[in-house]
Amino acid sequence: MLVIPAIDLKGGQVVRLSQGDPLRQIAYSADPIAMARRWEDEGASILHLVDLDGAFSGKPQQLSVVAQVAQSIKIPVQLGGGLRSLAALEQAFASGIERAILGTAAIEDQEFLAAASSRYPGRIILGIDAKNGKVAVRGWAADTDLLASDLATRSADLPLAAIIYTDIERDGMLTGPNVDALRRMAQAAHHPIIASGGVATLDDLTGLAKLEPTCIVGALVGKALYEGRFSLKDAIAAAR
Repeated sequence: MLVIPAIDLKGGQVVRLSQGDPLRQIAYSADPIAMARRWEDEGASILHLVDLDGAFSGKPQQLSVVAQVAQSIKIPVQLGGGLRSLAALEQAFASGIERAILGTAAIEDQEFLAAASSRYPGRIILGIDAKNGKVAVRGWAADTDLLASDLATRSADLPLAAIIYTDIERDGMLTGPNVDALRRMAQAAHHPIIASGGVATLDDLTGLAKLEPTCIVGALVGKALYEGRFSLKDAIAAAR
């Protein structure tokens, strides 16, 4: 299982939010390029970027920073946040990213998700962000009645790279991943799953790597790395 360091961008800074709340923000660095190089140097095989300004505004806001990050490292970059049109996707891929994460637009418009994954097969990730098992959209500010597992099932035939499943209530809280919800998602999905939200210890990563059914291919890790709970090297070893 891959350990994927997460860099959340807001105003050009590397930050982390608690449960997606922009009022509960901690800034960890004013230099996202240096942070990206650090994670590459410490063994990351892929980097996860989120344009938080884009997620809240509905269109990409940090593509110039994203392009600088992508050009400064050799490992692939995946990007989410505000990618809600084919034009925005085209701009994102032109910035040098390898994979794009679609959330709100993909959920509100299934035809858009189908068109995007058809145009970029194997390069689109479906981002499913959930509270109490139900999908949230628009930077997690709006709830829906759609079950996360149902969304995964209805996307089964699309040529997606993966699904990122985020438990919003665990995100940035260092309380451990929602294993039961991830297990349900793994059972419902027909694509590889990347777990997101709550990783706090090396045991959390070992547990995710052993989770059955074995389609958890990666785990996003943010706050635990930034606060020194463990090193990326040790995390990678634990996930093996």
